[in-house]
Amino acid sequence: MKTVAAPREVRGEIDRAKRSGATIGFVPTMGALHEGHASLVRLARGRTGFVVVSIFVNPKQFGAGEDFGRYPRALDRDAELLESLGADLLFAPGDRDLYSPNDRTRISVEGLSDVLCGASRRGHFDGVVLVVAKLLNIVRPDEAYFGQKDAQQAVVIQRMAADLDFPARIVIGPTLREPDGLAMSSRNAYLDPETRRRAPALYGAIAEAKRRVAAGERSAAPLEAMMEARLREAGFAVDYAAIVDGGTLRPLDEIRGTVLIACAGVLGGTRLIDNAALRVSEDAVEEVLLSFPEWSRYG
Repeated sequence: MKTVAAPREVRGEIDRAKRSGATIGFVPTMGALHEGHASLVRLARGRTGFVVVSIFVNPKQFGAGEDFGRYPRALDRDAELLESLGADLLFAPGDRDLYSPNDRTRISVEGLSDVLCGASRRGHFDGVVLVVAKLLNIVRPDEAYFGQKDAQQAVVIQRMAADLDFPARIVIGPTLREPDGLAMSSRNAYLDPETRRRAPALYGAIAEAKRRVAAGERSAAPLEAMMEARLREAGFAVDYAAIVDGGTLRPLDEIRGTVLIACAGVLGGTRLIDNAALRVSEDAVEEVLLSFPEWSRYG
């Protein structure tokens, strides 16, 4: 595995891989890699001929008072893991490799970026889509891989890629969990033993909502109230406990079609998020990935 920092170097490596006939798989990350990231790399390795992973803690997606300065960074360990997984190229740029004081262009996905996490993290998703657009332009992958764990991000990126005619196929991978149900996340490293013990209540609330939907509940409001109550009981400062349309992220009264059950809150100073997506019909409920390939003009 080769490691490069400059976009020009990435393009040179990609050009050589494409000339050899390889398809390009791309996994963008902020590092502090865990098994959830590893699963995306394995997915890329199984589907494409040349796998690129980026590690970049993007300052544009952190607001004032957030954890940019203390976000876990472990580049050497991450590089060892990626090599063991069979990645071909690690793109590890610095801030000045991607941004300039002269930059004036911004991207915003209206209607999807200012709800749920975006309501309390103003500008967060604008920063996300800006860096993802840059990375897609630099790497020019055939497929790019994102995790369902960051479900709103996955929807926003798919919408941005479709609207701006990026030809890369956006592939969503499932959330990986610890044995007690806690979604794997780099920010789990912030949890002390007591908050780690209470953190699985986040998924516990979502799982109970899923169970009730499977049992026939179709009204969103009582399930949202139940989830919020469970989170507060576990000690969370609740940001939201919501059931929304999976494609538009708009609130629902009646649970039908593809829906996202999502919660976020702060526990002991650490912000945690989790979700589950369901396809709900008259006679069936199944868990699904929030994947919308039909949005793209490129199939």
